[in-house]
Amino acid sequence: MKIMVAIKRVIDYAVKIRVKPDKTGVETQNVKMSMNPFCEIALEEALRIKEAKLASEVVAVSMGPSQSVDTLRTGLAMGADRGIHVEFNQTLYPLSVAKILRALVEVEKPGLLLLGKQAIDDDCNQTGQMIAGLLNWPQGTFASKVILDKEKQVATVDREVDDGIETLSLNLPAVITTDLRLNQPRYATLPNIMKAKSKPIKKFTPQELNVEIKSDLEVVQVTEPPKRKAGILVSSVDELIDKLKNEANVI
Repeated sequence: MKIMVAIKRVIDYAVKIRVKPDKTGVETQNVKMSMNPFCEIALEEALRIKEAKLASEVVAVSMGPSQSVDTLRTGLAMGADRGIHVEFNQTLYPLSVAKILRALVEVEKPGLLLLGKQAIDDDCNQTGQMIAGLLNWPQGTFASKVILDKEKQVATVDREVDDGIETLSLNLPAVITTDLRLNQPRYATLPNIMKAKSKPIKKFTPQELNVEIKSDLEVVQVTEPPKRKAGILVSSVDELIDKLKNEANVI
């Protein structure tokens, strides 16, 4: 079985985000970029499944500008067998990403598609659900545990919901999106980083995949959240209630 993993290049989680002066987005020039943390978890799970001899190949897929190849190389250094880069220099929104993934699934014929549940840059949490709908595949979102039965071609997924853990049984092929508690991603070692340089990365464009990219979302304005006021100390419960009622207007 082949596993396809979608990975996204985002601003590193440790970087302080700066809004552009014209408020059309956030600054990405000369900013450290890295693999989306949820995508790292998805890739780690795919590698563990392969190491358990339940899969034969792990293919990492990334979309975006030429710099996305660096993110793919990180995935290859972690252990992915090969990469696919769909080059596109403008913003890709979830539906467009889902359509590209559908086209790649038709080319690669994977038995399992793994994605992070969301990206930390836009927090959309939509792509996994959309691609499952486009493919008409079963889906298990927010996975905190994944067990594959190779003989029965079934995946058992524990997913985190508001009131606890829900367990699903999915016939393969299926789409699974990963949550934080699924695993702890490995670090790429120096020997594997060197090996990754020789692993193949196949390039496509949306046009070659017969995918028309249309912007179904419009960013009107990006602004920083308002700065929080400093807290104050109150001397009694009565004073606290008075301020909550008359100043904060929350009770």
